[in-house]
Amino acid sequence: MDKRTILAFVLCFIILVGWSFFFAPKQDQAPTKDDAAQKELSGEMPRAPEAPGITHPAPSEVPGKMAGVVIPKADEKEIEINTPLYRAVFTNVGPSIKSFELKEYRQTIDPDSPLIELVSLKKDMGDFLHIDFDNPSANQKEKIVYQTDQQTIRIGPESPHKDLVFRSETSNGLSIKHVYRFYPDQYRIDLVIDVVSQSPDPISGTFVANIKSLPPKEKTSYYSYVGLALLLNDELEEVEIEKTTEPEEMLGKIDWMAYEDDFFISAIIPEKKPKGVFKGRLLPSGVLHGTYLPPPVSLNPSERVSSHYTLYFGPRDLGILKDLGEKLDLAVNFGWTDIIGKPLLYLLRFFNQHIHNYGVSIILLTILIKILFWPLTHKSYKSMKEMQKLQPRMAKLREKYKNDKQKLNAEMMALYKTYKVNPMGGCLPMIIQIPVFFALFRILGNAIELRHAPFILWINDLSAPDRLFNFPFTIPFMSPPYGIPVLTLLMGASMFLQQKMTPTPGDPMQAKIMMFLPIIFTFMFINFPSGLVLYWFVNNILSIGQQYRIHKSSA
Repeated sequence: MDKRTILAFVLCFIILVGWSFFFAPKQDQAPTKDDAAQKELSGEMPRAPEAPGITHPAPSEVPGKMAGVVIPKADEKEIEINTPLYRAVFTNVGPSIKSFELKEYRQTIDPDSPLIELVSLKKDMGDFLHIDFDNPSANQKEKIVYQTDQQTIRIGPESPHKDLVFRSETSNGLSIKHVYRFYPDQYRIDLVIDVVSQSPDPISGTFVANIKSLPPKEKTSYYSYVGLALLLNDELEEVEIEKTTEPEEMLGKIDWMAYEDDFFISAIIPEKKPKGVFKGRLLPSGVLHGTYLPPPVSLNPSERVSSHYTLYFGPRDLGILKDLGEKLDLAVNFGWTDIIGKPLLYLLRFFNQHIHNYGVSIILLTILIKILFWPLTHKSYKSMKEMQKLQPRMAKLREKYKNDKQKLNAEMMALYKTYKVNPMGGCLPMIIQIPVFFALFRILGNAIELRHAPFILWINDLSAPDRLFNFPFTIPFMSPPYGIPVLTLLMGASMFLQQKMTPTPGDPMQAKIMMFLPIIFTFMFINFPSGLVLYWFVNNILSIGQQYRIHKSSA
């Protein structure tokens, strides 16, 4: 490679990695933080007719409408749901969910730390989840208080599914029933809302689904998306709302609507997928509010309509979401590297199923990728070695034709042709590997599989930066916790050794720039997840071994 080619390649590489680290999109910072029922859920309940078009009634749960309503304490009843996977607290007001704790995930690596809580709303911020039949003609000024005969539902590992039923009536003669179904081994919850008209007059309304959440003050993953998302017309839409005055509204076939954070997702999945409306808002409190409005329906006297949903509150685990079968796995998004990233993640998961250590699995994945790219990197190193041999002749040509660039280029091309050297031979194989590197960068940076996953010794969380010891003082350029980034320093040292073994460019300034790369990368990687640093370190060691073999064979 000539001087300009190498410099362009190096600068592009640094810009891509640097942009990913320093300028990746950030989210707005939030302020401080029965048999009949079984038959209905099994599909024997009549479905709501689909309206041909969509209108915009004034539903009582359009964002912000019902915020701050005071419910008499005597009317509220909390129901606790305990399964092997989660503990949830439902309220009969709404009805809604007041708490949802995941039993298999904790806030830190400390085994005694609090469980992950998906309901981040504080008092008077509204309901985390509210799905109901909105009926403007009822003129309901307060949230509906439902009746239920259960206080606690406990489901063991071998237990069958269990149902929670809420019933209520509106002032204009609607009988509404909510049936939630819970499973022992799934984060999935089935919901059926059944509406029967006892009014002598026709009634129109809309099944409205709402989800609210308060985003965390800080992201814990560089690349994961935090905010509202939906699958609109089979395309993933990550809705970034930056101002309270700029709500988002989208129209089309909506497969699901969700709130995502770094590693977890809360999703509402309608059974039917008619053309509907999504509305997203950022409330003054910092809460993100998403609303799904399907077409309105009309009920004649004594008529019944229903709406079916699947709810998912759990990890953004690609395998679990894929098994759900509702296209929710598309929420695990690796950007432009998705087509490469997901197969690599499946491969990483496959290794871990047999080894039970994601650190070792990363090492095996790195070795496999290195083997696949071995011919390309081998050709690259040999080409660079051949170019190094031509450096003296190239230096003489530059001196001889320093005032005639056209003649210099012609003589250079003749030199390459004579010795059968491709000046781009050392660069192109590296460029081909860039998409794979960035795919690994994405999956190792925000895959939930690596969250709190230990490796060896001091590396007890592959999703966090590696730190040996905890210092009581801050360190420049380092994010907390503060300590010795041993693995990162080893990575920098290996990169320095690899650079020393790489054939040096003929231009002295270019050689100095190349030697500064290990220092630049060490500073860039100091706050990266240790799983990513481990990949880069192992890749460097393998590259050093490959270069040594090439040098030895050509000696």
